Amino acid sequence: MPADPAPSPRATGGDARLPRLYRPEEIADVLGCSAWWVKDRARRSLIPHTRVGRAYRFTAEHLAEIVRMHEERPARNPQSPSSTAVPTPKPAARQRTETAVPTARLTARPPRRMVRSHYGTAA
Repeated sequence: MPADPAPSPRATGGDARLPRLYRPEEIADVLGCSAWWVKDRARRSLIPHTRVGRAYRFTAEHLAEIVRMHEERPARNPQSPSSTAVPTPKPAARQRTETAVPTARLTARPPRRMVRSHYGTAA
């Protein structure tokens, strides 16, 4: 006699819960970007994701990690705030030097349509 398959955690009322999986469109709404961006980054493995068949799915932990990955923090200023800021000089604009070797002037060739072939018809 075959053994009965193991009951699922939901059927037994167990505490084992599966994480909710979000679609790329839902993640894009939360992040304020396009679903194409989310799918493209997942395809290139630049953001964490789960593949279910051919579909990309995301958990809440994935979303939190994506936000942390793209978080920008202010740069720390090594100077103390009481010191006066010294304006930094702008780099000098590049000036063109006229020491280049003169080159021969190029001339355009006439279009082929205008040149008559030796048979007397337009090419």
